[in-house]
Amino acid sequence: MRTSIATVSLSGSLTEKLTAASRAGFDGVEIFENDLLASPLTPEEIRARCADLGLTIDLYQPMRDIEAVPEDEFARNLRRARHKFELMRRLGTDTVLVCSSVSPLALDDDALAAAQLSRLADLAQEFGVRVAYEALAWGRHVSTYDHAWSIVEAAGHPALGTCLDSFHILSRGSDPKGIEDIPGEKIFFLQLADAPLLAMDVLQWSRHYRCFPGQGGFDIAGLLRHVVRAGYAGPLSLEVFNDVFRQAEAGPTAVDARRSLLVLQESVGLARLPEPVLPTGIAFAELVTPDAQPVSAVLGALGLTRTARHRSKPVDLWERGDARILVNTGPAARRDGTGLAAVGLESPDPEGAARRAEALLAPVLPRRRGPQDAPLDAVAAPDGTELFFCATDRPELPDWRTDFEPLDAPGVEAGAGTGAGVERIDHLALTQPWHHFDEAALFHRSVLGLHGQESVDVADPYGLFRSRAVTNSDGSVRIALAVGPAPSEDETRAQHIALATDDVVAAARRFRAAGGSLLPMPANYYDDLAARYGFAEGELVTYQDLGILYDRDAQGEFRHCYTRTVGRVFFELVQRDGGYQGYGAQNAPVRLAAQHAQRPLR
Repeated sequence: MRTSIATVSLSGSLTEKLTAASRAGFDGVEIFENDLLASPLTPEEIRARCADLGLTIDLYQPMRDIEAVPEDEFARNLRRARHKFELMRRLGTDTVLVCSSVSPLALDDDALAAAQLSRLADLAQEFGVRVAYEALAWGRHVSTYDHAWSIVEAAGHPALGTCLDSFHILSRGSDPKGIEDIPGEKIFFLQLADAPLLAMDVLQWSRHYRCFPGQGGFDIAGLLRHVVRAGYAGPLSLEVFNDVFRQAEAGPTAVDARRSLLVLQESVGLARLPEPVLPTGIAFAELVTPDAQPVSAVLGALGLTRTARHRSKPVDLWERGDARILVNTGPAARRDGTGLAAVGLESPDPEGAARRAEALLAPVLPRRRGPQDAPLDAVAAPDGTELFFCATDRPELPDWRTDFEPLDAPGVEAGAGTGAGVERIDHLALTQPWHHFDEAALFHRSVLGLHGQESVDVADPYGLFRSRAVTNSDGSVRIALAVGPAPSEDETRAQHIALATDDVVAAARRFRAAGGSLLPMPANYYDDLAARYGFAEGELVTYQDLGILYDRDAQGEFRHCYTRTVGRVFFELVQRDGGYQGYGAQNAPVRLAAQHAQRPLR
């Protein structure tokens, strides 16, 4: 189906919004009245600009407080409408949105509403315009889609139909199944928006917290199925009021928006995309650094060994068990310290995974390859992290490790060979730019096929830290996405790599004995643990000495500790016992406070 987006969903000038929508691949736009009023372009110039960009103008909106009003007020409304219909003719659009009235002058009189909307449609028809009547969830007398449709049906005018808006329908808890009773040709327009499930005033909810389909808690796919069964053949259009989107760059927001519609169409059988290829593990995590020494010392103390070096690039491979860390000291390394730049994902079909990613608008990254380098497909995640689709030790597929030449004398780095018991990468934590959190969650679910868990809010000493994990079914891939309260500070944007061990106490002791520095935790935390759980004699003393944190749930137990931050990265040692699947979220406030306390003085 054709796709469209309301200009109110994007930031910037009208020209910037139109350009972003076009580049993201939308077919059309809804022009919001405020955007037109603020534009220096004439309606004819806007029409020409849209044509040049390959965009149709699918809707002009909104007209407010039109119907069920006293006759003298309605006469003024008709005068205003005549001007707007003439404007629409100049714009080259033929459908106008009329919202159900919120005016204190509006009367609770459906017959009057139908009669006045019919007269409005008479005038619209003279200009070749259709009127799409929409029920606002906070409308004074008309607040549900079925009520709006009953008024349209009673008016019986060919130029009058209804506009369905998923937010207005689902925020009120209305049953969308009744949409199937509306003739498809009388559904003049469909607007889609998701939203988190919040208990608040519906107007504030609508104006500030809408998001793109798949990023909230509404069943947008279920609603769309009912609309399709009704016979609707118009565009799928996004109308999203969101404070974050209003401040974010228009281009990436438009791409995120269109990706959401592609995934939505796939979910209801309206579009075929390459099948998701679920990653089966983490092949490697790549750090970039202007100075390899500090992070090399930490890796050595953790028990990893520098085993190989890339044949054509300044990249070292550190390994222990199935845990692999690349350390890149190339010219692209950030000057502000070590950072997590790339993740290698084990894939049963790397080429298929790349096709899926490209179809869902993930930027495909160019890669400088030597003649003997293994072919590796890579795309960029919303936060800029590079995602490589890899195969390791699979004879039928190229192995990324063939790009590395083994070192003649591995294990000479400080702390190497101490045997910290690290087995693999348990999870990665990627702190997102403040305006990419919802986009990142949708990206990892739709592009990579990972399952999203519930969002968790964590108290940071300087605000609120929000986190949401995505994972595959067996937990061999776990990525925790987070957004911090102070995105301008490097400390709150630090990423981290969690390494799995079967004995975190032994691993922590060996790390410290090898010269590593563990993050200390306050004594009050261990007093609280003693009050909440029973421990063996001396167990808590050991945990406090090593800075080990503890959590348990109905499935199992979790013990974990942290290294000091190096640049913008720190490491975590984790021990999972039983069926524990979490990340120790209740311990996060203590960890964050401890990290803030360890920041260097400025």
